[in-house]
Amino acid sequence: MFDFAPGAGAHKPEIYRELVAAALALTDAEPDAVANMANCAALIATFLSDLNWAGFYRVIPGNPDELVLGPFIGKPACIRITIGQGVCGTAAATRQTQCVADVHAFPGHIACDADSRSELVVPVIRDGQVVAVIDLDSPLPARFDTDDAAGIEALAAAIAGRI
Repeated sequence: MFDFAPGAGAHKPEIYRELVAAALALTDAEPDAVANMANCAALIATFLSDLNWAGFYRVIPGNPDELVLGPFIGKPACIRITIGQGVCGTAAATRQTQCVADVHAFPGHIACDADSRSELVVPVIRDGQVVAVIDLDSPLPARFDTDDAAGIEALAAAIAGRI
């Protein structure tokens, strides 16, 4: 049994260091990408507060034009997102983190959960290619900041070879 949780009273940088360490421990020597994404989604939901969705959208080999829903924690979600559309598709197309304080102000936002107010999406890049994005939604406006972006970017880099 695994019992990963952030240290009581930890600040964001420490929480993210612990999150990355837990993700590396859980995915060590596990070759199944879906299992690794599922455990990472569960870890994100455990370590971070004020989320209503945490998970992955994947690029399927042979279909580089869309993201397909992967493991997640939250309400049912959109299954396919065209690269370049919405926050997730924009992150995949630009290969850049998207930190959106108000999703309703984001042009072309795809609303899978009407309760979402802010979003953080980080591309996962392996061998120079986007293989997935990590998507976090919150019911709070401006929930995510530069510490969150840096922390999820560190997670994406750490697990890129394992998903």
